[in-house]
Amino acid sequence: MKQILIIHGPNLNQLGTREPDIYGAKTLTEINEDLSNHAKSLNLQLTFFQSNIEGELVDCIQGTNCDGIIINPAAYTHTSIAIRDAIAGKQLPVIEVHLSNVYQRESFRHHSHVAPVCIGQITGFGATSYLLALSGMADHLNR
Repeated sequence: MKQILIIHGPNLNQLGTREPDIYGAKTLTEINEDLSNHAKSLNLQLTFFQSNIEGELVDCIQGTNCDGIIINPAAYTHTSIAIRDAIAGKQLPVIEVHLSNVYQRESFRHHSHVAPVCIGQITGFGATSYLLALSGMADHLNR
């Protein structure tokens, strides 16, 4: 069974209460439960990690022994070359996910340091963005 690491970046532990008009009403626990249920239908096994600390996200990426990563780097998308370099160094398929459509928001959110080292990016579908990424990862790994 293929192992997928789901990484949630800063402030995502506040989902459900933090700006629900932008990020939706689902909590991170509910998103993870939805992902776990979807993973069963795709014959995937998931591991979850969330941190507000950039270095912990880098350590998680560097230390993983999985088949693919789905990451929502949140605000670090636009600032972290360290996360970008950790992804590039791992040489695994990675999909970048965002709940909101970052391209409809402030201009500083329009650039991703992470996207160039990912196989794809899904943005703007709320919690469904994660499910779409999981389906995309399953398809990619089964090719």
